[in-house]
Amino acid sequence: MRGNDLGKPVRPEVLSIQIASAYTVQREFGFGFLESVYRRALAVELRFLGIAIREEVPYELFHRVVSVGMYRADLVAESTVMVETKTGRGQDPGARGQLLNCLSAAGLSLGLVVHFGPRGVSIQRVVASHATDRVRRSNPNTSLHL
Repeated sequence: MRGNDLGKPVRPEVLSIQIASAYTVQREFGFGFLESVYRRALAVELRFLGIAIREEVPYELFHRVVSVGMYRADLVAESTVMVETKTGRGQDPGARGQLLNCLSAAGLSLGLVVHFGPRGVSIQRVVASHATDRVRRSNPNTSLHL
């Protein structure tokens, strides 16, 4: 599976460790905290397990070569998998679409929406196909400015 535009593959164990880590965080904290608590706890758990993780990774968005805004990904693991943490009584119906756009902006192909809710953790795997992307990342050497 393609991990990013440089062709770095997603190691299968990285995805498995991320999923297991989300369940560990859910068991530890239960439901009722802010998203930032779950994001930080997930980052701590992943680092503890040896996964390289970056938090609040910024991506600049362009339209016609003009910067139109910034997006910050909650977590990026091993430079290949974007993780968006959510919390609330119900799942956010727009979370998958938002993550698809963010994957496009980052030039990544794989992401997880991790929702910490009252009935436990739920995880959606999101795979992006960059063939029809409308938003590109900000690296001027690889960006397409529409």
